[in-house]
Amino acid sequence: MIYDVSIFNTKFSVCVAPGIQKTGITIMLISTFVALYGQQYKDYIGAGHNAGVTITASSQSNGTTAARTMDGSGLNAKVYDASRFLGQATFGASNGLIDSVTSTGYEVWIDNQFTKPPQRILPELTNIWSQIYALDTTAFGPYSLHFNYAWWQTNMTNQDLLRQKVAYALSQILVTSIKSDLGSWGESVASYYDIFINQAFGNYKDILLAVTKHPAMGYYLSHLNNHPEDLANNIHPDENFAREIMQLFTIGLYQLRQDGTRVLDGNGKPIPTYNNNDIKQLARVFTGLGGSQVLKMMFCPDLPEFGTDMYCLEKTSPMKMFGWAHQTGSKSFLGHTIAGSSSYSDATAMAEVDNAVTFLFNHPNTAPFVSYRLIQRLVKSNPSPAYVGRVSAKFANNGAGVRGDMKAVIKAILLDPEASSVSAYSVAYASKLREPFTRYTHISRAFQTQSDKNRYWNNGFSYLNETRQHVMASPTVFNFYLPDLEPVGEMDELNLAAPEFKLHNTATAVGYINSVHSWMFWNSLMYSWEGSNENPDGVRLVTNDLQAICDDTEVLINRLDKLLTHGQLTDQTRQLMRNALNPMYWNWDTEWRYWRTRLAMYLFMISPDYNCVK
Repeated sequence: MIYDVSIFNTKFSVCVAPGIQKTGITIMLISTFVALYGQQYKDYIGAGHNAGVTITASSQSNGTTAARTMDGSGLNAKVYDASRFLGQATFGASNGLIDSVTSTGYEVWIDNQFTKPPQRILPELTNIWSQIYALDTTAFGPYSLHFNYAWWQTNMTNQDLLRQKVAYALSQILVTSIKSDLGSWGESVASYYDIFINQAFGNYKDILLAVTKHPAMGYYLSHLNNHPEDLANNIHPDENFAREIMQLFTIGLYQLRQDGTRVLDGNGKPIPTYNNNDIKQLARVFTGLGGSQVLKMMFCPDLPEFGTDMYCLEKTSPMKMFGWAHQTGSKSFLGHTIAGSSSYSDATAMAEVDNAVTFLFNHPNTAPFVSYRLIQRLVKSNPSPAYVGRVSAKFANNGAGVRGDMKAVIKAILLDPEASSVSAYSVAYASKLREPFTRYTHISRAFQTQSDKNRYWNNGFSYLNETRQHVMASPTVFNFYLPDLEPVGEMDELNLAAPEFKLHNTATAVGYINSVHSWMFWNSLMYSWEGSNENPDGVRLVTNDLQAICDDTEVLINRLDKLLTHGQLTDQTRQLMRNALNPMYWNWDTEWRYWRTRLAMYLFMISPDYNCVK
């Protein structure tokens, strides 16, 4: 191909052999003349740095022009960066969304997302259950199945993309789970999850208070109907919630600096944040909480009473305080004392709960503890102390004297150079294993879909069985994995955390591959339990747009690299894909387009380039 390059009215013709990088030759020529004519750029030449430069070519490809080499429109770096950003900030981004964010910029998009109204799970669950119950009044529910239906319906049709991703991250820090009796009470699980949707852009203190008073948490960590001390009958306040609100929700096990590193004693040992006496004392605060409303059912009281079983309670309303059942006397923990009283009204007893939660919220450990975990859920497994410190500083003070402002924390996490810069990307440990669940949401949101009944009632149980992960289905209060998990081997030797590897084993690895195979080749992305062979209720991927560009496998690979691997596809994997895709062709019909496209997507989804993301 012949290129005519004109630089400052001086014209040169360059013959470029097939396979030679035209951009590289052009830049070499331009670099020479920049030195001569004094037009200097300290960063790079191209991508808009084209003053005084015109380029024409003897031929063009796919409607492109040679000028795109210099004006930046033909370069993909910004597009790939936007794709990576949206991989952190959403459950999955379409081609259109990636292009939009490339144009508008990250902060503008975040600010716009802050204005999107929340789409809650409970109203959707109520709507879904009313439809199911109308068809079968003997149906059981709503239970965890219907929560799953509502979650997927919401997250396949919503506009509050960032809010929902942050809510999911919070649900893995302040854990309750359907892997308990809560699984029978879908409305309670939905209502609890809505705390995180409502407050994702609010304040962490409000999240803590709402979690503390929600009956789902009260039941899960057993401070619902928590009795005060009665030594004569050997009754002591339940300590479960008191322990976990410290260990898992606020201050953690060890004293921390603001950058998340541990404070050490004179012997080089980490210093515990609390002891058993602190747990016992704090447990005294969380006594007297009971249900605030009861269901109109046989064997249930007409009005809520302290001790009323969860079965009879209305499970979405915050717990109320029964002052007479609250532990009397002072409570001292972590060097903080609540004076206490010999008797309590409901209000004064609840004030002690607020006092304790507020103290934990303001504890110096809480900012780095929560910041580290949010960074892990959204960006990377091993944030540097400097990164944690910057986010922690925003948690402590949003710039206007407000502590716990989630908007400031979210911006600090997603806009930090360590989340998006090229230099951070090049660091060997700047990665994480994608959670199985977010792989599922990613493909569901990134590509077009078609549903039998114009809905997304996904049961989710088969994927949970295959990969051991689905929203609100962790096996314990410690989530699906511990944040400091170091898999045995090289990562352990390097002291690198990789929490998600807890879910990666010989069974789940095969289970995930089988799931992707079903999505692609059986064309079954989702299905509900409300359909049948004669009356299906499922969701399928639609790949017509990709099939239209798959003649050239390189074009197809590049599009999927943009959507799935954020421009991080390695040359080795790219060549393996070429070798697999190019032979997928025949001339007697056009079905090869479908199978070539599906094979490409399958190979992407099971590749290490996709599953280990930077």
